[in-house]
Amino acid sequence: MTLLDDLRWRGVLYDHTPDLDDHLAEGSRVAYCGFDPTADSLHVGSLVPVMGLARWQRHGHTPIALVGGGTGLIGDPSGKANERSLLTREQVDANAAGIRRQLERFLDFDGPHAARMANNADWLTSIPLTDFLRDVGKHFTVGYMTAKESVRSRVESGLSFTEFSYMLLQAYDFLRLYQTEGATVQLGGSDQWGNITAGTELIRRSAGGKAHGLVMPLVTNAAGTKFGKTEAGTVWLDPERTSPYRFYQFWLNTDDRDVVAYLKFFTWLGRDEIEALEAAMAERPGARQAQRALAREVTTLVHGEAATEAAERAGRALFGGDLSELSSAALAEVFEEAPSVEVPASRFEGDGVGVVDLLVEAGLVSSRGEAKRAVTGGGVRVGDARVQDLGQTLTRADAVDGAVVVLRKGKKSVALVRLV
Repeated sequence: MTLLDDLRWRGVLYDHTPDLDDHLAEGSRVAYCGFDPTADSLHVGSLVPVMGLARWQRHGHTPIALVGGGTGLIGDPSGKANERSLLTREQVDANAAGIRRQLERFLDFDGPHAARMANNADWLTSIPLTDFLRDVGKHFTVGYMTAKESVRSRVESGLSFTEFSYMLLQAYDFLRLYQTEGATVQLGGSDQWGNITAGTELIRRSAGGKAHGLVMPLVTNAAGTKFGKTEAGTVWLDPERTSPYRFYQFWLNTDDRDVVAYLKFFTWLGRDEIEALEAAMAERPGARQAQRALAREVTTLVHGEAATEAAERAGRALFGGDLSELSSAALAEVFEEAPSVEVPASRFEGDGVGVVDLLVEAGLVSSRGEAKRAVTGGGVRVGDARVQDLGQTLTRADAVDGAVVVLRKGKKSVALVRLV
């Protein structure tokens, strides 16, 4: 299967310039994809172009990941209803460094088709304005630029000259990488088509060369909400922003209508494996085998095997597994949404604190009488252990890492007691 055949089957080939198939068939090619440093981390919405660049490499071509340290100072109007807030040079540099570290997890920087990194701040922040206008601006009419969807959709609502010039900057990036790195293809999301074709036009006019563009779809989900957005906010690739457990759960909760497409988009699984998972889902949808495969594959790709195993242990613990496997930090993460109460650690010294009292303090019951009835009925657990004695007390030894006690009442009511 050729690269384009693979992308077509996976549903991630939205459009491309004419004769790209022939161009790729002639030999190994260099392509680049740009990443906007508006934050110090990519998010799951960035994974389609990231995986596109990685697939490009696996099919025997050379990828360049371009961090937009220069264009990030301007802001891309594509797909935006309003003007972006401008970032400082220091913010953009810090964000670019964070994105570079994440891209290195997806691309191989050794071997015959070793990936390369570039930052357009290296040339955009040093080119004189008069040279740029003379060498780049003269090749584009205002009519050509306003005909592009990314510009036309914003003209009436308001578009500054700063963002209007973004198309020329991205076109110059393509010309620069064409001349210095031999890049003949630019990859991007479908909203970048106008900017990409401006680059191919600039290469034709100023260098007499031929270049190509390939765009991938912007991912949506079956529920009609924006992919990568949850009630808690954006799902980031940075574990400090979105924990591996939350990241794993995001993929595990994928709708049945989306999971096969996401397996194609975001994993390295082949056709036979994905079709087998699709058949298993049709036979036993409640088993969620496809979702588990998706969560494992993507979490391992982004965070590594150890983080995936920890996320799976946490998930098992949450649904009746062994909580003793988890650290206090993991417990706090798993039960992030559960109510919690802080109790002085000194109360857990000596004879400790009565479970009945803690149930009331944690808000799981409204009175000691209700707490006693819950214990007598066998519905109270500390961690995984059922409480059978109304007089049972807890000491620091009963707390995970000496810091957290998990109280459960029934199947659904959980509270964390934090020793402070």
